[in-house]
Amino acid sequence: MKVVVSIGGSVLVPEPGAARVAEHAAVVEALVDDGCRVGAVVGGGGVAREYIGAARELGANEIELDQLGIDVTRLNARLLIAALNEESVSAPAVDYEGASEALRRGDVAVMGGVAPAQTTDAVGAALAEYVDADLLVYATSVSGVYSADPNEDDDAVKYDELTATDLVDAIAGLEMNAGASAPVDLLAAKIIERSGMRTIVLDGTDPERIARAVRFGDHEGTDVIPDGVGDEPTYWAENGQ
Repeated sequence: MKVVVSIGGSVLVPEPGAARVAEHAAVVEALVDDGCRVGAVVGGGGVAREYIGAARELGANEIELDQLGIDVTRLNARLLIAALNEESVSAPAVDYEGASEALRRGDVAVMGGVAPAQTTDAVGAALAEYVDADLLVYATSVSGVYSADPNEDDDAVKYDELTATDLVDAIAGLEMNAGASAPVDLLAAKIIERSGMRTIVLDGTDPERIARAVRFGDHEGTDVIPDGVGDEPTYWAENGQ
């Protein structure tokens, strides 16, 4: 099974330290030992926001701020690489071709950001499309996709399952509300819709949730099942689900 896991920076590195990074790296290595080919995309999280906020006060323009965010995502990606075994790549891929070549070699492909105005949410979706992955997993700090921002609306309802078109509509609705946060951004949702990529959005703060989702399709998040995607991955059936 070929899987791309997009790990939010606030999930992987909620604060400087090695423990959480090592736990996520152990899950990636266990999936590889199970026979999976894994691509990991790492976000910037709170550290990126702090740097961007400081740079904005200093007068940096938006492209410069985007580039600063990309730099932070690649630093976080290097932390993950440092925690992986020697069979991993030695540096984050800077484009999709490089990540694809790493997967073909049997390495764990690791990426951060790629280009200004593109989040790592979109990078994860684009990498999954580029390598024709069987599954895309978003490991976020929330438990799935909601009808509204659950931090702001007590009546927000979590979706257990969505089509890709419904995902686009749900995310677009969230982004229309100033200050609301979405677990996946709109560009990523549109790439998922275009590619027909089977996707899971879940709370990845416990990395074992990622492992169960990839191995068995077992999770408490949101399944995104594009029209015409077909049956569940055979990998799940082979693992007893």
